[in-house]
Amino acid sequence: MNKIIKILGTGCTKCKAMTSVVQDVISENQIEASLEKVEDIMEIMKYNVMSTPALVINDEILIKGRVPSKEEVVALLK
Repeated sequence: MNKIIKILGTGCTKCKAMTSVVQDVISENQIEASLEKVEDIMEIMKYNVMSTPALVINDEILIKGRVPSKEEVVALLK
């Protein structure tokens, strides 16, 4: 099943780091997924997220306010 991944963040350093970690995991594990970076603050607010970055997989917020490790992301995507 193709995963729909969204990274919510305004472009801060942590947001960029989370994007890099997720892209690496997708590539290294050949996971079928679409990755979208959501930088619009109004769109982010729709998720009721107050601290960024946030990782959303299939419309479920799984991590917010920190950069996950590659191992965490792999576990969430499998």
